[in-house]
Amino acid sequence: MSTEETQIPEESVTNYEVGQDNLQRFGLDIHNPVFPISAAVIITFVALTLLFPDAVDGFFGWLRPAITSTFDWFFILAGNIFVLFCLYLVLSPLGKIRLGGKDALPEFGYFGWFSMLFAAGMGIGLMFYGVSEPITHFTASLEGGSAAPLGGFVGDELASRRLGMAATIYHWGLHPWAIYAVVGLALAFFSYNWGLPLTMRSAFYPLFGERVWGWPGHIIDTLAVFATLFGLATSLGLGAQQAVAGLNYLFGVPDTLLSNIVLIVAITGVALVSVISGLDAGVKRLSEINMGLALLLLVFVFAVGPTLVLVRGFFGNGWEYIKELIPLSNPFGRGDDAYRTGWTTFYWAWWMSWSPFVGMFIARVSRGRTVREFITCVLLIPTVVSVIWMTVFGGTALTQTIGGFTGIVDAALEVKLFVMLDQLPLSMISSFVGIVLVIVFFVTSSDSGSLVIDSITAGGKIDAPVSQRIFWASFEGLVAIALLAGGGLAALQGAAITTGFPFAFLLIALCWSTLLGLRAERRKPFLETVRAEAG
Repeated sequence: MSTEETQIPEESVTNYEVGQDNLQRFGLDIHNPVFPISAAVIITFVALTLLFPDAVDGFFGWLRPAITSTFDWFFILAGNIFVLFCLYLVLSPLGKIRLGGKDALPEFGYFGWFSMLFAAGMGIGLMFYGVSEPITHFTASLEGGSAAPLGGFVGDELASRRLGMAATIYHWGLHPWAIYAVVGLALAFFSYNWGLPLTMRSAFYPLFGERVWGWPGHIIDTLAVFATLFGLATSLGLGAQQAVAGLNYLFGVPDTLLSNIVLIVAITGVALVSVISGLDAGVKRLSEINMGLALLLLVFVFAVGPTLVLVRGFFGNGWEYIKELIPLSNPFGRGDDAYRTGWTTFYWAWWMSWSPFVGMFIARVSRGRTVREFITCVLLIPTVVSVIWMTVFGGTALTQTIGGFTGIVDAALEVKLFVMLDQLPLSMISSFVGIVLVIVFFVTSSDSGSLVIDSITAGGKIDAPVSQRIFWASFEGLVAIALLAGGGLAALQGAAITTGFPFAFLLIALCWSTLLGLRAERRKPFLETVRAEAG
């Protein structure tokens, strides 16, 4: 008998009830043992990091290069698997399956849906790296060596510009969104079509069966909590660094650890208000405000920057990305070690550590979409937006640099955006909007993540007590503070890689589990017809 026949029940039904293992005491509704284990480990981590920052700095300073230099091939290969899996689902008959059943209707319109998935997916990252990454790859390509993508084009500014943009878009295009898509699809399908709790363990039901409600599932959900929290902390730390650097650049606010901590505390407070307000009143509204502000800044830079160059650049950059996609995705036999391990591997680990959070959030707002519609929109729409964003911000910075302005190249990573904006009209206003945008992205990531972690640690419940959301939103800020205090950017990136590495294995298994589930779902109408005729 085949694996599929033995591991998937014909009726796709479990006797497990959402929340049946929960403890309901002191006004809380928490899953036992996922909540207490996750909370205890994270509280211990925060305490040790704040008490022994030098030791933590040394640990993460060793850990990140140890993982990236040893397993870079595995991260890149895993990313390719997720893209190919998504393409297979789009092209196969399985793409016709509707999340929630054939009569399910979408809960949100396209604009609201796109706003939420995009703001949750990579908002702070685009602000932080939108200028700095194209410039970094451009200068590395000009100089050559292991930091240059694919070896670069020494001394050739035009070729280096094209390669720098392609290498940047590679990190923000199909691959990261394929990672999010496989998790989001699995969670939405098993929750809405099979009636399982909206939590990571449910996605492995075809592999583990009823055992998924025991320790195999406890381990999966606990790892999901760690990955989500540390992935979020990495983004919040980057956002705080950039916002404080921008305030220092514009208004002379001291760029110190204390300033970063004060900002994280203040923004966490705003995020708490949004979390308490809920999905529609809080997260959805802030996400739409985010999209409006981002569009405003994008249009402004496009209008006052090198507009004709940017128009040509959009199509040129898109083509360069397509042309270089296979070489950049090749995990073997390359000489650009510093680029591959320092950028690609970090990004893939960061996206994988974010995948439980972003995937679950996308799942919560994607009921009623077909598998094909879900995959196509989650992959293509954000990829096109990323090409536009990187073209406008990175392209403007590259044009300024090639024109002779060296300030962007010389500036610190977190200030490059503001140095670029300073060369355009109304720079004080646009830079201030940029700071506000970073902060609002900060808030939407924090409150979205709190809702997701709360759902996991409440056994899949989406209506757990508000006090639990407050707990997790607060600890996201505390973990970000602890990581900044214990090593800054290196500690943030090290934490993302640490949690992303084990999750890469889980996500590969998740793809197989999802495929088994979708095949079983497609057989259900046929089985029902056979039973009806036999009866």
